[in-house]
Amino acid sequence: MSNDDITIRIDDLRGPEIATLLEAHLDYMRSISPPESEHALDLDALRKPDITFWTKWHKGMLVGCGALRELDTSHGEIKSMHTVNTLRGKGLGRRMLTHIIDEAEQRGYQRLSLETGATDDFVASRGLYAGFGFAVCPPFGTYTLDPFSTCMTFELDQRQ
Repeated sequence: MSNDDITIRIDDLRGPEIATLLEAHLDYMRSISPPESEHALDLDALRKPDITFWTKWHKGMLVGCGALRELDTSHGEIKSMHTVNTLRGKGLGRRMLTHIIDEAEQRGYQRLSLETGATDDFVASRGLYAGFGFAVCPPFGTYTLDPFSTCMTFELDQRQ
């Protein structure tokens, strides 16, 4: 699959396709994380004004999503990165992450942070972020130390 075949667009989170995709994402997160360690946002939480939400489409089919939350005028948080199971490992996550980083730079953010899982289920996610230069950091925002969570951050001026 070529990245030229992928369209990324802002989504209002009202379509049935995104509701289905996010429910699958939340179900998966619930299946691998204890309730107190679940940080994935549902549709209502993603509709907050401080969050911009994008969907990825391939030939009219929803294949993934990602979001950017403004923590303050210089710091953003990546949320809800997800690619459908059948298309993982094909560069779609990388494409969405590049899109989000580009948007953060346009907004003038100096730092991007995220929370992802600490278990083996999240090795690929942590590898994706590390490949962009994200490094493990202490909890930020409302996150606390949690053996099931890994917080990562990236200074945008490091990007080449």
